Amino acid sequence: MSTTDSVSNLSASSFASERVAVQQALDVFCVRWLSDIAPLIAEAIRYSLLGEGKRLRAILLLEAYRACGGSGDARELAASVEVVHAYSLVHDDLPCMDDDDVRRGRPTVHRVYGVPVATAAGLTMVPLAARSAWHAAKALGLPDDEAAAIVRDLMNASGGGGMIGGQLLDLEAEGVHLTLDALERVHRLKTGALIMAAVSLGARAARANEARRLALARYGAAIGLAFQIADDVLDITATTDQLGKTAGRDLDLNKSTYPALLGVEGAVERAVALVEDGCAALAEEGLLTATLEQLARFIVERRS
Repeated sequence: MSTTDSVSNLSASSFASERVAVQQALDVFCVRWLSDIAPLIAEAIRYSLLGEGKRLRAILLLEAYRACGGSGDARELAASVEVVHAYSLVHDDLPCMDDDDVRRGRPTVHRVYGVPVATAAGLTMVPLAARSAWHAAKALGLPDDEAAAIVRDLMNASGGGGMIGGQLLDLEAEGVHLTLDALERVHRLKTGALIMAAVSLGARAARANEARRLALARYGAAIGLAFQIADDVLDITATTDQLGKTAGRDLDLNKSTYPALLGVEGAVERAVALVEDGCAALAEEGLLTATLEQLARFIVERRS
């Protein structure tokens, strides 16, 4: 089977069914955790969570969990990662950040509900994700120390040493010419940290040994950076309709990008090399399932 065929089959079959499963878990999240939230903020959170999305991070967690022998229902834990990701999109689109109007093919949260509500909704989603992750870990039968480690790892990936720290570095880099090393540092945090956390949390939830957790962390780090490189390429080669968000924003914001530093072909080559490295790390530990390989290749060959 060719790589293109495997990506197509992934999107049409297993990937689609996994997206439905994650969507169902997000529906449950909204019912379980939003009943005590101020109604308008709860509505904005639902809007941010239940629209179209790839659900890539959640699916990576589920597949890592299964690859490590997990047999329980890890959908709630996967949904917790998606909540953090959705929060990051809500805040990333705010006027004080990237100031964007379109996300996942529809108006951004602050365009629908206003900046104060969108800001409050994003802030509310973080502790709710932590509560959900704890609840999910306990439901999988994990002891308190492992459940706490899952919450800690998720919050660390989301915070100043991960996604938020990377976002700040990204903002500071607007209008600045970054070297390749500096650019990769930004994106290993901004984009890569949560993707790496997703696969690492799947391994931890399945009680994988250290060697397996390290292999999945290496895979997650590699494909996380590859994801951002692919995003940079799509920003200049795809349309707004294809992306579901505004195309050409990197150029508008005068950001350093991989195509600017390496050219489009060079950027694609770098992303493919990262995917190969990540898959090799899994193969060394006997963890390279067909779906984990397909997900990695989907990351660099997707069209949105």
